[in-house]
Amino acid sequence: MHAKGRMDVPDGLNEEYYQISPDILQSFNKFRPPLDIFMFNEDVARISAFYTVGGRLSKDEIEQLAGMVKEGLIFVSRKDHPVYVKHIAYQLDLVLIDRNLKESEIADIFIEALTMRMSEFLDQPVAAVMDKLWSDLMVLTEYLWNDPYRIKALTKRLHKEHTLGQHSVNCGVLALMIYIRMKGDGIASSAITRTHFNRLTAGFFLHDMGMSKIPLFIREKPKPLTTDERQKVDKHPMLGYEMLAKLDLKYKEIEACVIEHHERLNGKGYPQKKSGRDISQLGRIIAAVDSYCAMITKRPFAEAIDPFKAAADISQDKGYDPEVTKNIQAWALTLKK
Repeated sequence: MHAKGRMDVPDGLNEEYYQISPDILQSFNKFRPPLDIFMFNEDVARISAFYTVGGRLSKDEIEQLAGMVKEGLIFVSRKDHPVYVKHIAYQLDLVLIDRNLKESEIADIFIEALTMRMSEFLDQPVAAVMDKLWSDLMVLTEYLWNDPYRIKALTKRLHKEHTLGQHSVNCGVLALMIYIRMKGDGIASSAITRTHFNRLTAGFFLHDMGMSKIPLFIREKPKPLTTDERQKVDKHPMLGYEMLAKLDLKYKEIEACVIEHHERLNGKGYPQKKSGRDISQLGRIIAAVDSYCAMITKRPFAEAIDPFKAAADISQDKGYDPEVTKNIQAWALTLKK
């Protein structure tokens, strides 16, 4: 029954509950855990309540709980997954430890955590907040490095409404998916280093960071922008590029995503009027993804467009890399299945 001091989860039990590890337990409030806790009674092979939210554990119960966790006898209900998501989002590295979470549950946690961290950074783009975001992005790359196609579960959870933070997460997740699709098995080969993968991931998520310097009333204006307001918005790639030096993020992968995400193959983009292959592959990916993700979310001035229609529309625009838009279309098609 026991393996290395922990109980094997009985068949069927892990569909309704999952075990808590010592690391997860330590992340809870010691006296007042954030969700109901259950214990497995081996004698009768049944789950029973150990702690109910709103109560308070005694010192003896805390010690008892710790001992049972080591034995693998303590569980939480999958019904409490939304509570667990919000809790673990603040300590994202725990998803790499908790072996009892399903891939879909891990995807929920990543979206929650990255949206929270991204929004915090865009509200306060300083080094201390960036450090927290960077740590969470590195948890994501660790999770994806050995199995890049885990990103699929995250792409099924894109936000449906536009805020700068939610847009940044949508773009980061979908751009990673497109990059992985384009590289195929190459991402697991020596052709791509972990450092490169770390930095391009950060670039995809941070591409729009310069928009944090644009006043909120302009970003969320429900009417067409004036000429002066449009000129201010058009400066955001350069503003973001300038921010990178202050944040010690002068890596070519991140720079490319920040400065090139509004460049177009036909030379009609900005700020440098680059065209064709003068735009890096990462720049071409994030340029198409940035536009596409804006189209499929509800914005103050526009309703969301059906993902498949948006993919078809963007594929007809000569400003975007056809290999990228082809992969966006292929991804959008999976949503119909």
